[in-house]
Amino acid sequence: MIRRTLVGGAVAALALLGLAACGGGDTASKPAAEKELVFSILPAESQASSEPLWRPLIDDLRKETGLNIKLRFVSNYALLVQAMSAKQTDVGWFSALPALEATRRANGKVIGRIVDMQGRTGYESVLIVKKGSGITLDKVLACGKTYSFGLGDAKSTSGTLAPMAFLFGPRNIEPGECFSQVRNANHQANALGVANGVVDVATNNSVGLVFLAKQFPAQAEKIEVIWESPMIPESSIVVRKDLDPATIEKLRSFFLTYGKAQGPEGDRQRAVLKGLEYGGFLPADDSYLDPVREMEASEDLRKAKRSGDQAAIKKAQATYDAIHARVVNAAKAEAARTPVAP
Repeated sequence: MIRRTLVGGAVAALALLGLAACGGGDTASKPAAEKELVFSILPAESQASSEPLWRPLIDDLRKETGLNIKLRFVSNYALLVQAMSAKQTDVGWFSALPALEATRRANGKVIGRIVDMQGRTGYESVLIVKKGSGITLDKVLACGKTYSFGLGDAKSTSGTLAPMAFLFGPRNIEPGECFSQVRNANHQANALGVANGVVDVATNNSVGLVFLAKQFPAQAEKIEVIWESPMIPESSIVVRKDLDPATIEKLRSFFLTYGKAQGPEGDRQRAVLKGLEYGGFLPADDSYLDPVREMEASEDLRKAKRSGDQAAIKKAQATYDAIHARVVNAAKAEAARTPVAP
């Protein structure tokens, strides 16, 4: 089993109680005009780095909608989903796998997805090493417990699920059996660990490396990518389904129109988005998470095959085949809608 250093369930539960004590609990009994909506974010970098980038967007959200929005940062993906399930988070920025968890276990629903500054709706998981280390992908995959390894949060799409689904899983590699040590940390901590020689190999993503180059340019220069995944879905905005429909529509309208206006105000909003490396937001529903479901199904199939249980293998294969067909059909439909450049 992969060794985990994430906050345990008991600590997460105490943290949730702490959120409630801070006024982040269920506010259903408050008058509508006074009701506080909590917008939660789990930053891929540190809160100190992320808050100045998110604060202007949330200030605009508060001003444009008239809603009483409180910005809150959480420490791990499990806590983010738990907080929405406990009605201590009303809306938030979720990467793809936690967004899927929120739709399953926290009465969440996707109202929009992020598009990057190049107009792409996805990004890549990567494997990074220190420049000059001589560590290649072939050497990593040879295992032998030679290198230390930094994984992301257990619920991180690019930090854990994608490398398992696309790289290690197809080769029947368990990181805990492959590396000398496995630790879990956010993307920034893993990248700095590689740059400083604390960790030999780590997961990250293409967006995280852009932020690293901005915030820690000297350390970013010390890092090289040795593997890149297929494109995975970008993050999304998730709300609780039981919010007032008018409130949900205000939130949806804000994000889908933000940064699209002409003139000085539109320029200012686009500058806010640029700080986050976003080009804006697009309409989306839960179906956009099907590629994540496919990665999960791939992992479940790998585990079933590893167990040797024929019934489990048959069931996992059928699930994977069904989801894979949906993903392929959706990709074909999207390609048919996209005009071909002359």
